[in-house]
Amino acid sequence: MRNALIALAALLATSSALADTLVTNANGIQVDATGKLERFTGILIGDDGKVKRLLHGEMVKLRDTDVVDAKGKTVMPGLIDAHGHVMALGFTALQLDLTGTRSLAELQQRLKDYATANPNARWILGRGWNQELWADKRFPTAADIDAVVRDRPVWLGRVDGHAAISNSAAMQAAGFSLNTQAPSGGRIENGLFVDAAMSLIESKIPAPTAAEQDAALAAAQRLMLSNGLTAVADMGTAADEWAAMNRAGQAGTLKARILSYAGGIPGMRAINGGKPSGWLYGDRLHLGGVKIYADGALGSRGAWLKAPYHDKPDTRGLQFLSDAQILEQADAAAASGYQPAIHAIGDAANAQVISTYEQLAKKYPGDRRFRIEHFQIADPADIPRLKPAGIIASMQPTHQTSDRLMAEARLGPDRLKGAYAWQTVEKLGIPIAFGSDFPVESPNPFPGLAAAVSRQDLNGQPPGGWRPEERVSFEQALAGFTRGAAFAGFAEGKIGSLDPGKWADFIIVDRDVSKADPQSLGRTQVLETWVAGKKVWERK
Repeated sequence: MRNALIALAALLATSSALADTLVTNANGIQVDATGKLERFTGILIGDDGKVKRLLHGEMVKLRDTDVVDAKGKTVMPGLIDAHGHVMALGFTALQLDLTGTRSLAELQQRLKDYATANPNARWILGRGWNQELWADKRFPTAADIDAVVRDRPVWLGRVDGHAAISNSAAMQAAGFSLNTQAPSGGRIENGLFVDAAMSLIESKIPAPTAAEQDAALAAAQRLMLSNGLTAVADMGTAADEWAAMNRAGQAGTLKARILSYAGGIPGMRAINGGKPSGWLYGDRLHLGGVKIYADGALGSRGAWLKAPYHDKPDTRGLQFLSDAQILEQADAAAASGYQPAIHAIGDAANAQVISTYEQLAKKYPGDRRFRIEHFQIADPADIPRLKPAGIIASMQPTHQTSDRLMAEARLGPDRLKGAYAWQTVEKLGIPIAFGSDFPVESPNPFPGLAAAVSRQDLNGQPPGGWRPEERVSFEQALAGFTRGAAFAGFAEGKIGSLDPGKWADFIIVDRDVSKADPQSLGRTQVLETWVAGKKVWERK
């Protein structure tokens, strides 16, 4: 009798595990293949975790089917961040968070509190300060940090990841002296290390242990899934980060999908024997691209401009690579079967990258989908060059709301026409992929959707939107975070919509985002996140 009960229990468990799933009573929305908004009432999911069909009011015969009642809530495809930094997000959650500090004094207080609470930390690492939010807009100095912590090395990254401030102990630990020269593509000022100069300190910071990497990945996944992100293009994956992702995949703890872009040509050669990977762990992990840098960031005046900075006429920013060097690196990636994705923020950098891709498009015909990451400040004359060269514009809407005042100061009023020019890009038929660049910005994609449709922040500023002619429609914005982001990573056959045959990655949210005003849209809360037809996160 006991054996019969055990057998029956096993049979029932197997039946449940292999059962289809029906999501019903849904206010479903997605962008269809033509760019129009499609509404649906339910999803039939196969036992393989893929969509069998979308329902539009019809009834489904229930047999060996688990039923999920959406209770009239809005159901939509899982959102995809086309440009994020997974491990940096996780470590930011575990280290000193300086996001939103409104003054140097507030930064110093947070640093003091963290140092007191973590007396055994070998180095104090943090990230997120932005001097543009401070009244005097002055960059911090080593002396400012020494005034708080002198007994241990301190290294605090700017919000954009393109500059960091060091205390004297960190410089001493790194063997830095007053005679040390900044490398090409970098700058050093009073303990502030910009772009390529950051490696002088970062190369001496003790590498995180495997356990620390695993903890950071787990923290990053929690943040992604709780914000409705079911997939991300990880821009600049290092070899130890790739190892952590594989450990999670092997352990069955990799819930979000990661489309990995190796960090530069050295990173490409250090990962997976220098060759792209296939899709691993149920399409949870894929290595298919290489991230390359053409310039720095606008906030630290590292973005490479065609004309001098309006607020600092003695500089045009930092050119990281010569024309020959950037072509050589992008060619090396393409020749190895990788998709190049080149960071370019300033208009000079964007022009250089476009020229590079125009040459590669002739050498490598076919669907190569060359990517420009950010495409933030462009000369309007250069924008039409993207489509003939098969270039994807990977852009981040919340950069515009965060940067607008700073961009006006850096560029002046006469050079903004090609800045954050989403609608101009859309009208030219250039593929757009939207993301956040987290942890530079929040991993929450809903403020990005709101910024895209309004050119305003969550407080409705500025009235009417900043350069409102560059707003996009809700359908265009949602496509950028779903179909567009999937297409940019050669993943449109697997994710990006809830079409039959694709993975059943979806979220349930607390409002009808298609009808919400921009500020309400930006404050949307995710209630549940599902990946491959299984619930992986729920708001408690």
